[in-house]
Amino acid sequence: MARTGVRRSWRLFASVAAIGVALTGCTNTGEDDAAPPGPADGGDGQVVREGEDTGEGCTLEQYGAEPLEIEGATVGFSQSEPDTAAFRAAETASIEAAAEEAGVGELLVTNADNELPKQIADIQDLLNQGIELLIVAPVNSDGLDPALDAAKEAGVPVITIDRKVTNTHCEDYVAFLGSDFYEQGARAADAMNDATGGEAQVAILLGSSGNNVTDDRNAGFKDQVEAEYPGLEIVAEQTANFARDEGQSVAEQLLQSNPDITAIYAHNDEMGLGAVTAVQSAGLQPGTDVKIVSVDGTRNAVQGIVEGQINAVIESNPRFGPLAFETAQKFFDGEAIPEDVIIVDDQYDSSNAEANIGNAF
Repeated sequence: MARTGVRRSWRLFASVAAIGVALTGCTNTGEDDAAPPGPADGGDGQVVREGEDTGEGCTLEQYGAEPLEIEGATVGFSQSEPDTAAFRAAETASIEAAAEEAGVGELLVTNADNELPKQIADIQDLLNQGIELLIVAPVNSDGLDPALDAAKEAGVPVITIDRKVTNTHCEDYVAFLGSDFYEQGARAADAMNDATGGEAQVAILLGSSGNNVTDDRNAGFKDQVEAEYPGLEIVAEQTANFARDEGQSVAEQLLQSNPDITAIYAHNDEMGLGAVTAVQSAGLQPGTDVKIVSVDGTRNAVQGIVEGQINAVIESNPRFGPLAFETAQKFFDGEAIPEDVIIVDDQYDSSNAEANIGNAF
């Protein structure tokens, strides 16, 4: 098997030699202990949800692409956000490790630093370097049209991970690989109801605007509350852009303007961890006076459950690497690929967090 060559454009990151360490536990800022390896299912963490209608499959012929062997190929990966965030670090490391395992000839990695214009430029640069497959974690669900058009013109198939684009399936991209974000929101509402005993004034920390993750996690939560939990009153919601510092500052503002808030739902762990600090700054006990539920499954957040500061975390699995290359090879071999390949996510709460913290990333 050929060894993968990894070149990173625009930014410098850790080398492939460090991938094994990265996968054993990616922390938020590098200041915490690394987590032991292994998602909850004991494998690569990519149990694909079965038995749902994901639309007609996309074939190589329909897409207008040429057959390709992943082994020896040149592949581009466009990451959306800095790897200082635990989710992105684990995601990037998974892509790199899986490329190595698949025998990719060269993996070119860029990072858009959460800037859409830069991601478009990054993808054009990858295409100019001769990539034969593009894997992209979109900054936004909208706005990648110039990059996707360029990939189509170059005959390079596109697989999106984590965030789904609003473009046309089997014309602009082959498939979306990721979680059911609406279901994550609904499950967060269930966990919030359990944590609060069904009575709470809830503030929501929204992720960044313009992507399906924020929209679906919010809709799933609010729809489930409306349908099932009349005692949960949503009294405030404000964007904090998936960032810990903004999560803290926004939560501080919301607690000051509405001191009756007794629960916070954060669209990701980073904002949830910021909320923990904000609650403490308000002289309250996070997890007790103010219940906190978030989404991701980072080690720091799961440790927060163990310490009683966070009440529940709905997992959003970032380990897309093996599934991405497996899906790509099936596509190049002529198999029909569904529009959405949805993976199964776990959940952490006080009943299982300590025993399963090794599964966090």
